[in-house]
Amino acid sequence: MIQSEFHHAIQIDEAKCVGCIHCMRVCPTEAIRIREGKAMIIQERCIDCGQCMRACPAKAFYIKQNDLKMLQDFKYRIALFPAVMIGQFPDKISEEQIYQAMISMGFTHLMEVEQPIKLLVDLTREYLQADQVTKPCISAFCPAVVRLIQIKYPSLVDNILPVKAPHDLAAHFILQTLLSQGVKKEEIGIFYITPCAAKIAAVKSPVGEQPSMVNGIISMSDFYNKVRQSIPREEIGDTSQQRQHLTREGILWSTSRGESSRFGNRAIAIDGIHSVVKFLDRLENDEVKGFDFLEMRACDQSCAGGILLTGNRFTTTERLEQRSKKYPTYQEHQLVSNINTKDLTNNLLIDEIKPHNVFRLDDDIAKAMEKMNKAQRIICFLPGIDCGACGAPNCQALAEDMVQGKAKMSDCVFLQQRWENEGKIGTGKAFLNLEKKWGEGRFNADCNKRGRRNEGF
Repeated sequence: MIQSEFHHAIQIDEAKCVGCIHCMRVCPTEAIRIREGKAMIIQERCIDCGQCMRACPAKAFYIKQNDLKMLQDFKYRIALFPAVMIGQFPDKISEEQIYQAMISMGFTHLMEVEQPIKLLVDLTREYLQADQVTKPCISAFCPAVVRLIQIKYPSLVDNILPVKAPHDLAAHFILQTLLSQGVKKEEIGIFYITPCAAKIAAVKSPVGEQPSMVNGIISMSDFYNKVRQSIPREEIGDTSQQRQHLTREGILWSTSRGESSRFGNRAIAIDGIHSVVKFLDRLENDEVKGFDFLEMRACDQSCAGGILLTGNRFTTTERLEQRSKKYPTYQEHQLVSNINTKDLTNNLLIDEIKPHNVFRLDDDIAKAMEKMNKAQRIICFLPGIDCGACGAPNCQALAEDMVQGKAKMSDCVFLQQRWENEGKIGTGKAFLNLEKKWGEGRFNADCNKRGRRNEGF
């Protein structure tokens, strides 16, 4: 079953939103508009990259997640989490103490999602060597990038590597392991501790995949704080068995170059959603040639810079590099399991990924061309300043909104000023138009207004 609609983890608290356009300016897919002084998300364009959350000075954006109370519904409670969660903790707290803290919170099994990474590496290499592969192959690791390609670069969908992310591999691995031990499936609850909003969305509505086996999603920022409160003063047990399949490559997989460094000289890594957009623009225009594999991550410093991490992305990466030196390479490690790894590998393949070109102006090609031409004519009258005062991110977006019947020429404050000067519209009418867009009383003097320089960054 292929998901036809996207689930979105990012929500807006309108009571907190001040309509400052910080979020609208940074959105890579132009998914945000200002209506009546409040930000609103065009759902079909949103890729849950979290840039809006980073930019918002009023903290109006929040994440929709599950509650830890769900643990009580299961006898076997599994925590899946990427290695970057461990990298947030200061050096004085050992990985043993972190594991013990999570067990004290009610989990029976802990699984860093990159543990069985050898299976993922081998499957990816096998796919890259196939004859009918469309290159460069783009990793499906980052769900925000996958959705970006689906909606904005549909011609590149076939370049996406049809191999699931590590959290899917880990979920399959731990589930099959417990089932092989005689545990009933309904007794098992799998909870993913996520570093970003996009992975929440990916679990809730997997792109091109069967429904996820994960039962609940927990924000890493909230979870980190709970773990810190539960850290024992000293190591009181041995949880090393729960890390028996962890390798150097696994620990570094979600950092920059952690993935691409495994797949030859013609593999590169691009971090940061705006850098990814620029590279995909060039790739779509056939300006980039010769690469075999592209590691693309929406966050700077990859998952170490995830929107739901509390630690500094640079220190997190450095701690992971230091930690990885204590573990063997995946070539040195023998993956010992009582489950059929071939069946596990087969479950790692993604179903067909379909494009969702939401940027076209109409499903009918003739009508779409007509609207495109109309938008171009409208742009001739717009100032091209891209100020955002109209409630759209730029003049091009405003023109497209107009031809879709979602905006008017009077939304442009510069056109209104011109019409006032020409006597085509009264000052009172112009002011009412502005208040309708930005909210009543918005232009009154108020020294407590949010949105000052660098606020929220």
